[in-house]
Amino acid sequence: MSWHILGAGSLGSLWAARLARAGVPVQLILRNPQRLQAYHQAGGLTLVEQDQARLYPVAAQTPDSTQPIQRLLLTCKAYDAEAAVAQLAPRLVPGAELILLQNGLGSQDRVALQVPQARCILASSTEGAFRERDFRVVFAGHGHTWLGDPLDLQPPAWLEDLHQAGIVHDWSLDILSRLWRKLALNCAINPLTVLHDCRNGGLRDHPAEIASLCAELGELLQRCGQGEAAHDLHEEVLRVIQATAANYSSMHQDVSQGRRTEITYLLGYACAAAQRHRLTLPHLQALHERLLAHLTARGLPSH
Repeated sequence: MSWHILGAGSLGSLWAARLARAGVPVQLILRNPQRLQAYHQAGGLTLVEQDQARLYPVAAQTPDSTQPIQRLLLTCKAYDAEAAVAQLAPRLVPGAELILLQNGLGSQDRVALQVPQARCILASSTEGAFRERDFRVVFAGHGHTWLGDPLDLQPPAWLEDLHQAGIVHDWSLDILSRLWRKLALNCAINPLTVLHDCRNGGLRDHPAEIASLCAELGELLQRCGQGEAAHDLHEEVLRVIQATAANYSSMHQDVSQGRRTEITYLLGYACAAAQRHRLTLPHLQALHERLLAHLTARGLPSH
């Protein structure tokens, strides 16, 4: 059974190339005929691993293809996910499965509302990859992918495809806890790297700000019933800052390159959750307002 992968960004390309290499049928979905033509001219996807480049001529199509979709990996940005799935919804067979690999929280619920006939599997990944140019991706760091379905704890049979492809993964019985934990880590690190215009390691110069944010995020996680995700949050944030000291956060990269950020699904989601629970978190709220003002001043969308 074929995998359909929407999005030839870094993670989508990384999954597509490894699945194809393992002999698993894959179809890339590219946004329009122009992109499809450029892809065919490139001859396929190039995966660079340990300085070795290899070309994989993965099959590709546009969203208006009529081929039915049984399994769809969605690797686009959180703000594009809902519209992307709405476009593909007519092609989904009954009982289709969607694997949602978006940052933050909020987009997953919106996608699920678009496709009540499908099973939505949530995913979180620590794998490192970046695009050198269109259709050429560098595998920068082996990581781990967690997948799970809060509505159905039974793991799908196709996890064997991931095993064959060398995609290191676990089926999580509490995927929401992992997504909340990652949301908190992102909220504690990414916005500050934008506002201080620094690499992750630069945040070591702002210990009080980090500590205050982690305390409030921990309070929020507890109130949202995610106590496990709150455990040792401050210590893990400091560990991540240390381990990724030389890196620029994804949000910093988006802002420096004039791209829209995923603020709505990170800080925006956290602040909205605090409001729902009538929780006053002054540092988090102030950080959100500072970031919104910063984006507006740079002419970038604030949602």
